[in-house]
Amino acid sequence: MIDLHCHILPGIDDGAPDLTHSLIMAQAAAEEGIRQIVATPHHQDGKYVNNKKDVIQLVEQLNGKLKEENIPVTILPGQEIRLFGELINEINNGQYLPLNQNGPYLLIELPTSHVPRYTDELFFNLQVKGYIPIIAHPERNREIADHPDRLFELINKGACSQVTALSVAGGFGKKVQKLSLSLLEHNLAHFVASDAHNTKTRPFKMEKALDVIEKKIGASKVYDLTENAQYVIEGHAVIKEIPTKIKSRRILGIF
Repeated sequence: MIDLHCHILPGIDDGAPDLTHSLIMAQAAAEEGIRQIVATPHHQDGKYVNNKKDVIQLVEQLNGKLKEENIPVTILPGQEIRLFGELINEINNGQYLPLNQNGPYLLIELPTSHVPRYTDELFFNLQVKGYIPIIAHPERNREIADHPDRLFELINKGACSQVTALSVAGGFGKKVQKLSLSLLEHNLAHFVASDAHNTKTRPFKMEKALDVIEKKIGASKVYDLTENAQYVIEGHAVIKEIPTKIKSRRILGIF
């Protein structure tokens, strides 16, 4: 199993505070059957700045320690990049990391409360430059929760999105769980990843999430999600079924 979104690097954001906690997280991931983790520390979110060179160095150090401790997990480099207006200009400075470093996929975090008006244009410009934006945890964005068509518009224009395993497993409540499953059913989400920060309050829950998806949606969806994670690591095109609009917000049971 591959986890595309995790805050496992020690001491650089609000994830693992030190190496000991990084190893504890890696062991927990291994016990769930996760074998590769993309480290995605927050970058340019107003609090944390984690440049490409620093992330790659920490990934190498952590992989060395995991090998010493015989923990069967490999860490790959990435970032969770907060969307901001000057991203296109800044992306040329060499400090931005696609998932697994060399592919086209950028993990993009929207503000919690809304989708900025410039998002469509910025995503278009990213795609012109050869990047594919993956929207992190859209189920936790208030504007998307209120107006799922906003996500449909972005996906229909070429973006991808990733729901959080803990959301699917019910860890953020029934309302967020229902929205997450609805996004998956309507082909508005293409990946499930942990966004794990620790093993207590923000754990992996990947195994549980895939079990829920298999029961609620079907084994074929689980297959697509796991294949897509592999395709991202390899830098290949992912499985994208035609997205459909969520007809009524009432079906989510959250309004």
